[in-house]
Amino acid sequence: MTTETYRDAWGIPHLRAASARELAHAQGRVTAADRAWQLEVERHRAQGTSASFLGASALPWDVFARRARLDDTARRCFAALEIRDPETADWVRAYVDGVNAGLPEGAARTPEFARAGLAPGRWEPWTPLGVWLGTHILFAGFPAKLWREEAIRHLGPDAVGLFATDGPGTAGSNGWLLDGTRTTTGLPLLAGDPHRFLEEPGVYQQIRLSCPEFDVIGLAVPGVPGIAHFAHTGPVAWSITNAMADYQDLYRERLRRTGAGVEALSPQGAWQRATRHVEVVEVAGEGSVEVEIIETERGPVIAGGPEGLGGLEGAEVFSVPHANGEADPSPIPLPAAADGESAPQGPPAPDNESSTGGAGGSQIPAEGEAEAEPPATAIALRYPPRVTEDLGFSALLPLLRARTVADVDRALDAWTEPVNVVQAADTTGAVLHRVAGRVPVRPRTNSLRVVPAWEEGHEWQGWHTPPYATLDNGIAVMANQRGPATPLGIEFAPPHRANRIRTLLEQRPTWSATDLPAIHTDTHLASATPLLTHLAALTGLTRQAARLRDRLLSWNRHMDADSTEAAVYAALRTAVVRRLAAHPAFTPLTDPPAYPEVLLPWMSLTARIGFALEHLLSAQELYGIDRRGTVREALEEIAEAPPTGPWSETHRVAPWRALPEPPYAEPGLSGDHDCVNCTTAVPGITDLAARGPAARYVWDLDDRENSRWIVPFGADGVPGNAHHRDQLPLWLRGDLAQVVTDWTRLTLEHTDLTNLIEEAHA
Repeated sequence: MTTETYRDAWGIPHLRAASARELAHAQGRVTAADRAWQLEVERHRAQGTSASFLGASALPWDVFARRARLDDTARRCFAALEIRDPETADWVRAYVDGVNAGLPEGAARTPEFARAGLAPGRWEPWTPLGVWLGTHILFAGFPAKLWREEAIRHLGPDAVGLFATDGPGTAGSNGWLLDGTRTTTGLPLLAGDPHRFLEEPGVYQQIRLSCPEFDVIGLAVPGVPGIAHFAHTGPVAWSITNAMADYQDLYRERLRRTGAGVEALSPQGAWQRATRHVEVVEVAGEGSVEVEIIETERGPVIAGGPEGLGGLEGAEVFSVPHANGEADPSPIPLPAAADGESAPQGPPAPDNESSTGGAGGSQIPAEGEAEAEPPATAIALRYPPRVTEDLGFSALLPLLRARTVADVDRALDAWTEPVNVVQAADTTGAVLHRVAGRVPVRPRTNSLRVVPAWEEGHEWQGWHTPPYATLDNGIAVMANQRGPATPLGIEFAPPHRANRIRTLLEQRPTWSATDLPAIHTDTHLASATPLLTHLAALTGLTRQAARLRDRLLSWNRHMDADSTEAAVYAALRTAVVRRLAAHPAFTPLTDPPAYPEVLLPWMSLTARIGFALEHLLSAQELYGIDRRGTVREALEEIAEAPPTGPWSETHRVAPWRALPEPPYAEPGLSGDHDCVNCTTAVPGITDLAARGPAARYVWDLDDRENSRWIVPFGADGVPGNAHHRDQLPLWLRGDLAQVVTDWTRLTLEHTDLTNLIEEAHA
């Protein structure tokens, strides 16, 4: 084969090959060369082996990954893919072969391998599926059901509505589509920015993939072939946001040990054999931890066991609290990785415990015996790929080959997860606005909270038909708000970002690609209204508090980086949140059950109050809490020593890195959680932004070279490289780099004449 690797001025790879399979190999190789450390960290996280070189901080994630059976699910899905869609399976293999070919080069130029004492391992054909699953397993926010369970138990069912907002574990994103009637060229424009946890290297990889079948630019997920989420093929372009759908369920299981193993109580009242075995998680500097893996007919047990929810592996020894005592608000536990080997499976349980017992298990209670008390409960996770053995990879090649929105629409019928809202447009002017993904049909109670596995009526009964939507006045906006996906979810983002984007777009009759980046960086904070309303009603304040109140009431409500008033508002908000969290009405929610540490961010009372503050302040009644008095106390506190610096002084980028870096001053930011420029602090806990725009893009259907894109850091994952952080200044300003597709304007870096078949056999 012959493949060519070109680079543009930003170091972004542009790949050209003679076939889709050769191109997949080239994509794997260049990704390994640019991002070897990132790929290996993600592989180990998917396997649950990251603590072997990252240490104890990665243990909670590894235990979760093992218990949730992520690697085993990826294996099953790939085996099914080979039967159902051998072309795509072979294409994935070619990508993996490329990764394995590029890892030695990539590891040699990446200092983290030496720092961690890690040698690059070998990718298996199912590893990309494991990376995809590990990246998105928490996207549907199933741990929020644990929070709702506690909130309902202690505060009553009304608490679900009060706290229902974009919580600490879900990412917010923006996207908007303008049809040809709203553009200067007469052809559609797509724009937006996915908001995810900011990681270095970034979670998206700018790349171009070109072969005789297709020529696509877009944002790829490192470790996964193709370009799934944001792409422009020339004739058609598409983009996505999180639909906020609920497609994973938690079941409270009654388990018991028997002489033969572990049994779970079924809805029919029978004790059924659960699968069981033990795996060993190696922890750098700490020895090893044994993890019991149990799976019932509902799914893998992710919390507790036959002895109940106590005694979770590593919970006391390795828990890593946040510096202020709160659980770290990031739902991605500090990752970790290992030595290149597949996850150790451990010995099979005696008496073939690893095989499913089926419906003919022993009854409850067995004849002649009585149980003194109900068995202890555990929690099992049911998620679509574990049930269907399908991760939706059959959509990836058809997306690359798409020429029209109809092609994109057909490709997305194979999409599984995460469930997304998709927008697409093509050069004929056609547009598409739909939901893509697999959501089970089941009772509404399943979506709200943890349901009892031993009761009938909580089974999955097929799949929802994905909803479609139309444009309104030539515009469609998706920002995780209630919209086409409303019937499929429980909690959605507040409407502020979506409303603000639409308001800005309606201010002009037509837009160009060069105009749209201004919307990405809008900083208006509509959710400030309830707090400012309480502020306006205060009387009898001290002189300094009255002055501070007047400053805030005259503030323009923009969270600009250079705004001192934005900093004062954020300080007041933090003080209010902390006072509410300390109120006795919420005391029962400060001590959640012994859930795995990975799930605790969803249980953080302070974070929950911070994100739901506008609802809590504007509700008719709040458990007898004097909210105006709370705001008064907070204002008087802040007035004694108000912030004198700008918002960017404390609101700074806080990217996640697998290994700690030497200290350096991260840049300050504009924006806030409910701004279009969604740089998310956690009110009441920190002003630092662990989440934000993981990329920004504008896709022009009139001229692809007029499209634009940017990522927070750069194209190269190696610290100190010229393209490691060269896009950061543009990202901070809200500027985008122009897409270049003219091969004569690119620099040829590498020509590969390797025989792909011989290499694969080797």
